Amino acid sequence: MTDDSGINDPFGTLEQALWICGGQWAGKSTVSRLLAHRHGITVYHYDFHDARAHQDRRIAQRVLEGLPAADPDPETVWVDTTPERMAADTIAGFPSRFAWALDDLRALVSGRPILAEGWGLRPDLVAPLLDSPRRMIVMVPTDDFREHQLRVLPRAAAVAHRVGDPERAQRNRIERDRLVAEDAVRTARDLGIRVLEIDGSQDAEAVADVVADHFGPYLA
Repeated sequence: MTDDSGINDPFGTLEQALWICGGQWAGKSTVSRLLAHRHGITVYHYDFHDARAHQDRRIAQRVLEGLPAADPDPETVWVDTTPERMAADTIAGFPSRFAWALDDLRALVSGRPILAEGWGLRPDLVAPLLDSPRRMIVMVPTDDFREHQLRVLPRAAAVAHRVGDPERAQRNRIERDRLVAEDAVRTARDLGIRVLEIDGSQDAEAVADVVADHFGPYLA
């Protein structure tokens, strides 16, 4: 079927979905897994699909746009650039990747809500699907908590590609992540969607309590 927004939703999955967006290293995936175990809901991890299942579609999209099928050289992407350019390119790429995530979600059918989480599920993209802003929450780390995550999480501090200047690549990535998170916060507030700042003062279980309360009407 097609809902009032004109979006194809054959099983009514999207209209019943819950959404967690936000910044990198805010604990979105951890909180989502806790909610899945507590409430028996299904969680869709955007990052996993974006990095793996969508790769063929990403290549096809590049070819359609007249670009080389292979990804750009890592030096160009991570070192010979600016965080501002990286953030702008990342945000510009979210809409097409969001369409692929919606295709994944449309194929899911559940008697319980489906929770989709990931930084690419942007407030401006999700908003047309919402019957209430309470179906979405944006989690972002404070600057101090982001630095904490970079110190304690090996995957957060690692540069995924071999480059000539890994320290610069990491600085660029960290600043890009901050700018992308700022964009999510600004957009969410403009749309009346709740923003939850994660500063490390609460553990994951306590943060999950806050998010569960926010989604309360749909988890009951």
